[in-house]
Amino acid sequence: MSMTDLLNAEDIKKAVGAFSAADSFDHKKFFQMVGLKKKSADDVKKVFHILDKDKSGFIEEDELGFILKGFSPDARDLSAKETKTLMAAGDKDGDGKIGVDGVAAGVRMQGHLMPTLEEETYPGPSHTC
Repeated sequence: MSMTDLLNAEDIKKAVGAFSAADSFDHKKFFQMVGLKKKSADDVKKVFHILDKDKSGFIEEDELGFILKGFSPDARDLSAKETKTLMAAGDKDGDGKIGVDGVAAGVRMQGHLMPTLEEETYPGPSHTC
């Protein structure tokens, strides 16, 4: 299965092109532009497995640097800074990797794609007793 079996090729091309400059990658905008927010949890898992190059069930930092190439082979690599930012957004338990089950569960609970990568977590209002 290829990425274009799941996502529109023109949307991928536009999204990759929008972030072609070094240090311009914005994961929230990118995932929205390629149409991932509209996809089912099952399709999200399929996209995840395409991006999981070593088929470990996780996307590790070394794989994350090449994430754009998972969408388009001629895309650029992420910079070290972009990779670290994306890992920090997606690795909520601090184990240095992003897992498919957590992503898929978040999709079902939140109603949109990859909230761990698309939604920043903000603390709620503080309560004092």
